[in-house]
Amino acid sequence: MVKHIVLWKLKEEMTGQSKEQNATTIKNRLESLIGKIEGLLAIEVGIDFLHTAESVDIVLYSEFTDKAALDFYQQHPLHKAVMPFIAECYIERRVVDYEV
Repeated sequence: MVKHIVLWKLKEEMTGQSKEQNATTIKNRLESLIGKIEGLLAIEVGIDFLHTAESVDIVLYSEFTDKAALDFYQQHPLHKAVMPFIAECYIERRVVDYEV
């Protein structure tokens, strides 16, 4: 199994919406992918509520059957359709992928 975790720090405002509104939109769009991409086992998206200096605004936790499934997800049209909106909204992105 492969785990794919992404953390984003969002812009205060983008696309005419607040950071909080964009975080909710990102969460909904990413969670809508579950069950639609082969090899994607789980998606969980969390929105930070502490808002400390060390916090990021939103995190994606996802699980895949294997590395090939993660690669398939990265290139899948449904995933690619979500990415432009997210790219517009963030100022910082961190990612980790690992096998268990």
